[in-house]
Amino acid sequence: MPTATTTRRPWRYTVLGCLFLAFMLFPVYWMVNASLQPGVSTADLDWFPVRPSLDGYRAAFATQGANLLTSLVVSLGAVVVSLTVAAPAAYALSLYRVRAAGAVMFALLLSQMIPGIVIANALYSAYNDLGILNTTIGLVLADSALGIPFSILIIQAFMRAIPASLLEAARVDGAGRLRTFVSIVLPLSKNALITAALFSFLFAWSDFLFALTLASNGEARPVTLGIYLFIGGFVADWGSVMATATMASLPAGILLVAAQKYVAAGATGGAVKA
Repeated sequence: MPTATTTRRPWRYTVLGCLFLAFMLFPVYWMVNASLQPGVSTADLDWFPVRPSLDGYRAAFATQGANLLTSLVVSLGAVVVSLTVAAPAAYALSLYRVRAAGAVMFALLLSQMIPGIVIANALYSAYNDLGILNTTIGLVLADSALGIPFSILIIQAFMRAIPASLLEAARVDGAGRLRTFVSIVLPLSKNALITAALFSFLFAWSDFLFALTLASNGEARPVTLGIYLFIGGFVADWGSVMATATMASLPAGILLVAAQKYVAAGATGGAVKA
């Protein structure tokens, strides 16, 4: 019996990969390093926090805690709205004959190319007429406008790979379209749903343009806008500013690490037909 042989990559590729990784992660290290040295200007920062202090985190939490909570509420709300609209839309576009389905998909792609400032200005006028400027629900709806088209594209590509025999078997057993969608299609599309949810969360969590345009004067202020205003008030204390940035980066980093296998499966699930 022939034995399988494993080929080892040359060590220089490993070293090169480590160098690239260190180069890309250095800004993250410098952010954490600066957050542990409050009261020090950027020119006087040590390469390693010899005497670390959590004063910057205390100041950041005291001033930005409410903004972090607002960002969490807005991001989770955007995920719920995006998936509630995108999953049924992707189900109809991928598994049933819908008139002008190609035109709908083209419109979704086209919507991803529109500059955000154009959407923000249009939403400002609409929100002013509706009376939802500077509100949490307004930010949720605005961020969902970014998450819904992308989510439909991701989920639709995955659902197209679902074998038609499964749907036919469900119809033979007496299941309607809604029951088939809930009991069969959604469980099979778990990876795509998690991927769409993650990106919708990241879109909303990192949003600055909508926050600056639609919620600059109210209490519904997300952390991205809070950091922007925080820099103006604490420009001499970069430790507190970097502590705020570190706190704002943690949720996104934790989610990416926790959901990376689902993201890989969901992003490539529609590439190969089952």
